[in-house]
Amino acid sequence: MLRIDADLLIPGRGDPVPDGTVVAEGDTIVYAGPATAAPAGPPAQDRVPVVMPGLWDCHGHFLGVRRASLEDIAHDPVAVAAARITADARLALDAGFTSVREPGGLGLHLARVIDEGIIPGPHVYAAGAILSTTGGHGDLHSLPLRWVGDVCHEHRGLWHCDGVAECLKAVRVQLRMGARLIKVCTSGGVSSELDHPLHQQFSDEELRAIVEEAGRAERVVAAHCHGKAGIMAALRAGVRTIEHGSYLDEESVAAMLETGAVLVPTRFVVERLLAMKDELPDYVDRKIRALADSHQASLELAIRSGVPIALGTDSFTSGVGSAVPWGRNGEEITHLVAAGLSPLAAIEAATAAGPATLGPQAPRSGLLAEGYDADLIAVASDPLSDVTVLADPANVTHVWKGGVPVKTP
Repeated sequence: MLRIDADLLIPGRGDPVPDGTVVAEGDTIVYAGPATAAPAGPPAQDRVPVVMPGLWDCHGHFLGVRRASLEDIAHDPVAVAAARITADARLALDAGFTSVREPGGLGLHLARVIDEGIIPGPHVYAAGAILSTTGGHGDLHSLPLRWVGDVCHEHRGLWHCDGVAECLKAVRVQLRMGARLIKVCTSGGVSSELDHPLHQQFSDEELRAIVEEAGRAERVVAAHCHGKAGIMAALRAGVRTIEHGSYLDEESVAAMLETGAVLVPTRFVVERLLAMKDELPDYVDRKIRALADSHQASLELAIRSGVPIALGTDSFTSGVGSAVPWGRNGEEITHLVAAGLSPLAAIEAATAAGPATLGPQAPRSGLLAEGYDADLIAVASDPLSDVTVLADPANVTHVWKGGVPVKTP
């Protein structure tokens, strides 16, 4: 039995509890609440300043690239990328992120190795490959098309499909590999060379086919989309999450509220790329500067309007000093607060809101409550008073994954 006493218990959703206790048996929480009502048992293994659920990053890619350039997916050997992401997984865990929803990359394979106990890392709920139109955000435009297909299909996280038949096949292939969700690009992107973030990618008919096929296997669809055309097409098709949402307006926000779609805004990647002008390909720098202000305004509008928010960073590069690194994921919480969420609501976006982005595949996670997974973290000081403490992995003093300590002082 695991017992943790804390000066403050933050449950993930609901009011914090002063002088709280969490008790877990095996990998499941059996009690979380006031210490005075905790079940009798052995003394606490730890007393910590703050205990809260393990954090969720609902948009992070285990790609194993060093630069903010998707072309490196085709240049680096798969074995090199795989070795790099083992270190990324450890960095995520040490930062308090016990769960990662990976919408495209090597996550399906990484999850297997983590689950085998070979390497430490978070729970990884992966999509397999990102589905893209030919010439879309998931294409490497400067390389011969045949090369892109040969290199990226199945192994490196990109998949081209055009027309309903190819879209159905692409979904089925990801399901065959064990995908827990499906990821599709419904607009252009920033890190792809020739497409435009405002333009819709995939027709409505193709998107409906993707969502319906995923739904038959009880999987939801995450839609990369910046521009309004892609956002609205994704919502018409019935996607579960809008990733980025850089050009939301009143109409698209109303559509999100009507459909119950969740926004995963990924402000972290925007801020990181803005700060790295000299290290980016020219087209990446140009695109990120063109949409940065609109992205911030869209996030603020979504928060004011009550759109459900789940934390995601779009971390995708390997190494602490790389462009958009793993291990600094907690910085996104500070960006959510800067955009208008209270610290308590931002923590909910980083914990209790995470499983909703997986639909029927969601685990019982993100809450300190009876029957939920015993994924917990301890923090050195109160993040409700200063949310920036969660941005520094050094302030996450303990991490328990499934009731097992995986980080201790």
